[in-house]
Amino acid sequence: MTPLVEAVQVSKRFTRELDYAERLARLFGVDLQAQTVHAVDHVDLKIMPGEVVGLVGESGCGKSTLGRVLAGINPQSDGEVLWQGQDRRKLDPAAAHKARLSAQMIFQDPMSSLNPRKRIIDIIGEAPVAHGLVPRAGKDAYVAALMERVGLDPSYRNRYPHQFSGGQRQRIGIARALAVKPQFIVCDESVAALDVSIQAQIINLFMELKRDLGLTYLFISHDLGVVKHISDRVAIMYLGRIVESAPADAFFAQPNHPYTIALLEEVPTIAHRRRNFSPIKGEIPSPLHPPSGCHFHPRCPHAFERCRQQAPKLREIAPGHISACHLNDTQAASPKAKLAAL
Repeated sequence: MTPLVEAVQVSKRFTRELDYAERLARLFGVDLQAQTVHAVDHVDLKIMPGEVVGLVGESGCGKSTLGRVLAGINPQSDGEVLWQGQDRRKLDPAAAHKARLSAQMIFQDPMSSLNPRKRIIDIIGEAPVAHGLVPRAGKDAYVAALMERVGLDPSYRNRYPHQFSGGQRQRIGIARALAVKPQFIVCDESVAALDVSIQAQIINLFMELKRDLGLTYLFISHDLGVVKHISDRVAIMYLGRIVESAPADAFFAQPNHPYTIALLEEVPTIAHRRRNFSPIKGEIPSPLHPPSGCHFHPRCPHAFERCRQQAPKLREIAPGHISACHLNDTQAASPKAKLAAL
């Protein structure tokens, strides 16, 4: 089966050029250089039709940037984004337009992502009318049907965003994404700002929409419990790179990468309620100056000289389970056992 969307060696860099004062200072001998943030670094990721892929990682690792690139909001600096097997940049205008509408994004903060000066009927109904999906005369009925679909009272469609609760505003964001009839939705921390009880309602809504509309999700989250519940496959990202990806059951049962193991060992569980919390040592390096070799080696308890010099490549260690770790080159089964075998 052809992936619905695929990243092939995708990188995204943000460069801040020197301003006038800094350029002037450099003329007088001050050592100043343009700053480049390596937000996404040569990522390969396939998302199959109807699949829910959970993307997990620390703050600042590039999850949201990758999501924006896959949704078509930001262009990639290098690599290719394939839509149904074709390079999105090489599609003809009609196909490119359809691809743009077919990939939508739901943002983390529903208040800042909704225009406070517009009524809900316009927030949801503007795009489908502008793109010719719905006639202007049918906008009212179309918005009312979408609001019912996401669990909102259609009689509130003439209200403004500030007149709704956080959970209701997130439902408005979902309805806005659904309005152009997408196939692929990027959910960027879309339940992180909500109360736990509301989170459960929104997650159930996502699963209901997936079942009824055949949607495909990239679900970005910090919460491994939520990811375990909703995802078919899980990918772990660290400092701009995918370090491990596996089907959800295999991922939680047999993690491979040292970073993944460290994350899962510190997830609070009833079985480990007497255990002291031990965070991963060190801080995530700056994406302005990422470390050489494996990006995780400054914090990895199993790092050796090769890790400092050579970046590991993702390789399959079990059916559908890929990991980027030099320890996989040994015959041992787990990173701890591999270390002993070195």
